[in-house]
Amino acid sequence: MVTARSELALPKTDIGLNSTITILHLWISSCLPFTRISTFLNTFFWQKISTAGLSSHVIRISKIMQPVYEEILEVIKLCGLLHADETGWRVDGKNWWMRVFGTLDAAFYTIDKSRGSDVVRRILGEIFAGVMVIDGWRAYQTIICKQQSCMAHLLRKIRNLYAAFPKLGSVFKFYIAFRRILKDGERLQSQRKDIGEDVFNRRIGKLHQRLDELLKWQNPNDILKEIIAKVTRQRPRILTFVEHPDVPCHNNFAEYLIRVGVLKRKVSFGSKSTEGAEAYAVLLSIYTTCKLRGIPFEDFVKQSLKHYIRTGKPMLLEEYMVLQSNYHKAA
Repeated sequence: MVTARSELALPKTDIGLNSTITILHLWISSCLPFTRISTFLNTFFWQKISTAGLSSHVIRISKIMQPVYEEILEVIKLCGLLHADETGWRVDGKNWWMRVFGTLDAAFYTIDKSRGSDVVRRILGEIFAGVMVIDGWRAYQTIICKQQSCMAHLLRKIRNLYAAFPKLGSVFKFYIAFRRILKDGERLQSQRKDIGEDVFNRRIGKLHQRLDELLKWQNPNDILKEIIAKVTRQRPRILTFVEHPDVPCHNNFAEYLIRVGVLKRKVSFGSKSTEGAEAYAVLLSIYTTCKLRGIPFEDFVKQSLKHYIRTGKPMLLEEYMVLQSNYHKAA
């Protein structure tokens, strides 16, 4: 039997590209589990695809799109500002970890058994040339690079301790003084071009001096001792942001990027297999990167898979963006 090659479906599959894109949209963007996707396809399109069939098809798509996943990783490694965060994940009922490394135009997700530094080094290497904003987890501190801890996390911990012990006025005074130092740091960061390097260096020196003096609080109570210990552990990563333009003193962007994984976990309770977890990490990386760059995820995947059918290789993000740019210029 001889059949014509078609761009309407991948070779050796009975699921067309339009159905494939619909499945990916429901699984990634809408966070639906395969059971609901199977019911949706059967109810509205009379397509009977089992959950096992959906899973194997999605895993195949993720393997085809692996070069795009690697392309995103290279962008992450070469960026000047990187946000990192992690959250719990379930694989076959066991505790794993989802981790994201994100910039303003790319996001790289990975799901691993370990939460440790081995995963971070495997992804970024031993040295990272840019500034990394982290939540204080020690696994990131094994990388040689400039780092900024999330001060929103630290301030929240101090507020929680004060809420638990509201009669301890020294805790409140420490919180106000510490927050004022951070606010002054943000102001100094924004004024750097206007005041000149000499004035900037003097003021940042005074800022470090104020922080060191604050950590030498006289006769702190037990709760304040605990707070001072937390701040002291983060001391090398508290004022890094002041010296680097566009580096925030919080990690809100990474929390925004990881939120879709948290939602997916609540809806589908994680992955049933290692292959499924890897597929989700690959496709979520592509989906989020498309979103950050203003690229329609569905159109990109469709064009990339058509390119794969023609050439045996998926279309990369950079190739798609050049193609769209040329199209708009011609129009």
